[in-house]
Amino acid sequence: MTYEELLTATALQNEQVVVMTAENRALVRNLPAILGKRFIDTGITEQTMIGAAAGLALRSRIPVVHALAAFLTMRSFEFVRTDLGIANLPVKLSGFIPGFLSDANGPTHQAIEDVSIMRGIPNVTVFAPADEDDLIKMLPQIWQSPNPAYTRINTRQTGYEHEPFELGKAEVVCTGSNVTILTYGLLFEQALIAVDILKNEGFSVGLVNMRSLKPVDEEVILKTVATTNLIVTLEDHFLTGGLYTIVAEVLLKHQLTAKVLPIALREKWFKPALLADTLQYEGFTGKQIAQRILNHQTGHLQPAPLTHAFSE
Repeated sequence: MTYEELLTATALQNEQVVVMTAENRALVRNLPAILGKRFIDTGITEQTMIGAAAGLALRSRIPVVHALAAFLTMRSFEFVRTDLGIANLPVKLSGFIPGFLSDANGPTHQAIEDVSIMRGIPNVTVFAPADEDDLIKMLPQIWQSPNPAYTRINTRQTGYEHEPFELGKAEVVCTGSNVTILTYGLLFEQALIAVDILKNEGFSVGLVNMRSLKPVDEEVILKTVATTNLIVTLEDHFLTGGLYTIVAEVLLKHQLTAKVLPIALREKWFKPALLADTLQYEGFTGKQIAQRILNHQTGHLQPAPLTHAFSE
């Protein structure tokens, strides 16, 4: 099932669902003919769309709104904060091409601070599916929740079959005692590759899909810290305010410390290119991630020599 198929089925089953877009129809091309007046395109006016969605939500509707993630979260930030957050209205925000998924787009179109600013708004929940399978398993609960929600839309097909989704819960893919990678969204694909490389090098490696960023699964973070020597936070987001910050907040809340290696964008936007080239240039391929982990000097995880796993 695709995103559009799921949204179509949901809207046909529930007449309270209204689909809106700010002239971004990539995910919903066929819905105008199906939903008629329940499909609203406001044009390139993200702020107007959020304001109108709030009005509809006050009248018992469930608006699912669409725009490029950068503009949905930044251009309309005040409206999300004031109209949705303060009133706690069930408007569902679908952010298209977040993070590295905007690949060839320049800094103006790169949503790499979206997690930070959306999770900072009281009542707004934040989610980042690893791929299309994860997305389809997560959205029904997200759309049924009573809170405003921001979802980093990810329709990539990876072939990985995810566990059923529960709000506020992470997906533990595997556990390890040497290193555990915490990640979300697009980079889950690369994390899987990195895990295989590290396991071939003889390390005990864990991987957690942090699909629910707010509410976050504190229990999984705390258990991981207690059972692994090195935590790696991996994200296509600025270092500030994303998963690295979330982990730090959880640890400080519980008066704990841990060895953490953050892999994120540090005070920079990424170079626009085709996705594979962007990942390679910025150092976020599975092979590069594994190498960065191996190169990280700690008392518990020493760098290992390169073997056939890294040969070209």
